[in-house]
Amino acid sequence: MTKESTTHFGYEQIAVSEKAQRVRAVFDSVATRYDLMNDLMSIGIHRLWKRFAVELAGIRPGQRVLDLASGTGDLAARFAGLTGPDGLVVMSDINAAMLTQGRLRMADRGLVGNLIYAQIDAEQIPFPDNSFDCISIGFGLRNVTDKQKALTAMYNALKPGGRVLILEFSEPVNKPLKAAYDLYSFKLLPLLGRVVANDEQSYRYLAESIRMHPGQERLKEMMEGAGLEHCDFHNLTGGIVAVHRGFKL
Repeated sequence: MTKESTTHFGYEQIAVSEKAQRVRAVFDSVATRYDLMNDLMSIGIHRLWKRFAVELAGIRPGQRVLDLASGTGDLAARFAGLTGPDGLVVMSDINAAMLTQGRLRMADRGLVGNLIYAQIDAEQIPFPDNSFDCISIGFGLRNVTDKQKALTAMYNALKPGGRVLILEFSEPVNKPLKAAYDLYSFKLLPLLGRVVANDEQSYRYLAESIRMHPGQERLKEMMEGAGLEHCDFHNLTGGIVAVHRGFKL
């Protein structure tokens, strides 16, 4: 197997053609406990991270938003409230089990009208160029096989003046925090996965996938390489999470 035909799945090297299926299996396994695990893993802080990301998006009534890797819809629900009845939010995920959980959650919250659902691969966005005012992806880019291809697809689907918003785990900014975070990620996180979700291996993959994801500056460079301009990032919780933003001019 040549180097060009492989990619990483956590710390494991696998064939490029296998990654989407392996990632899908992870989220099939954790879908029904996803929200509970998010609250436990972050002690609820993920809600503040998402709120900050939504504020950075600057969504206005009547705009069109594509939310990739929506999961159970935290970002999509907030965007739907901001776009109003004249706007549109496409809540999407490559994983059917996660999208099903998200649809059930949105129905429970009474969110209808300006919210639609689609199973979408972020590398192959099936909409015409210049379709959306904002494209977001929260805690999903690290699972994409070809991140550069996905960023380019996002750029193409943006309207001029639109923005891409990426909320993702990143690199802690100081060594003591990094040491504590590593201990948490590789000891406590798999334990939580085993006890709560009956799936230690999926949460071990989560920790490894975060370490393999590009850091703050490298991801900013990749966004610029896709054509996005005025790119910036905002570290949250000491860089454990970062929000990247870039514009199509």
